Amino acid sequence: MFSLREPAFFSRLRDARRVLVAGAGGGFDVYAGLPLALALRSAGAEVHLASLSFSDLYGLDLDSWVAPDVAAVRPDTPLRGDYFPERSLARWLRTRELPDTVYAFPLTGVRPLRAAYRALLDHLGGVDAVVLVDGGTDILMQGDEHGLGTPEEDMASLAAVAGLDDVPHRLVACVGFGVDAYHGVNHSLVLENLARLDRAGGYLGAFSLPRESPEGAAYLDAVAHAQDCHASHPSIVHGSVSAAVRGEFGDVRFTERTRGSELFVNPLMGLYFCVDLPALARANLYLDRLEHTVLMRQISTAISAFREELPRQRPPRAFPH
Repeated sequence: MFSLREPAFFSRLRDARRVLVAGAGGGFDVYAGLPLALALRSAGAEVHLASLSFSDLYGLDLDSWVAPDVAAVRPDTPLRGDYFPERSLARWLRTRELPDTVYAFPLTGVRPLRAAYRALLDHLGGVDAVVLVDGGTDILMQGDEHGLGTPEEDMASLAAVAGLDDVPHRLVACVGFGVDAYHGVNHSLVLENLARLDRAGGYLGAFSLPRESPEGAAYLDAVAHAQDCHASHPSIVHGSVSAAVRGEFGDVRFTERTRGSELFVNPLMGLYFCVDLPALARANLYLDRLEHTVLMRQISTAISAFREELPRQRPPRAFPH
């Protein structure tokens, strides 16, 4: 039973004692899960963080691997290069005296990624829930939209976790509504997809990330720390979301990476949109084609083949107001 006094997302996880919160799309996506992880931890759950990683994990030493395709990234984990969001998050966690291991998966196809998830769950002693988090909303695309954003990593994660049938609760949470417009996502179609999920019983509603909440303040601090650690390649998604959480609006400038484009930072970016993961997987029109992929490029090929076979795409729609 859900109540207006408690978001359905947290109602679903009320009895979960051990939760894995994982970034679905690589890069800084795991930061989208930090406020949720902190809220669940304050409610008494044991929470672990994981990330599909864009970093060169195969350059890590053997001691960093807890299982095949599962690296345990800690504040002092060495890596070639300076792009390592998982380590910057681990370092921030240590400054707060929080558990400071962030698990990381290399970029692979669905079969090895699901095996890596299973290995991590075994390493953790099992979990009651897996929450995939997306910075942006392109994980909600079902496949027939005019633009899909950057679906490969999100769909690898979605398909991998959809196959973990023994996990009691599997959810998806997205923050950063609107940021995927740069990659061709039409957000009227995002809302249409959420309405379809709602009719199917898979939409768990939305809630905001308040700036003055402990979780909101921690998120802003963690993102600022990450931007300092990655000064040459800061996160546009979380720069936008954090600006929205601070109450900024419009064409907000926080990095040279957005030079030449016009941003529309607004309060909707600070909302979490939450759905049931199995319901989202069932709504996707091509997820079954990814089931036997081993490499990320096979996912790209499968999505392209599906798109070529579509008789028509849903055209973009403008907001009517």
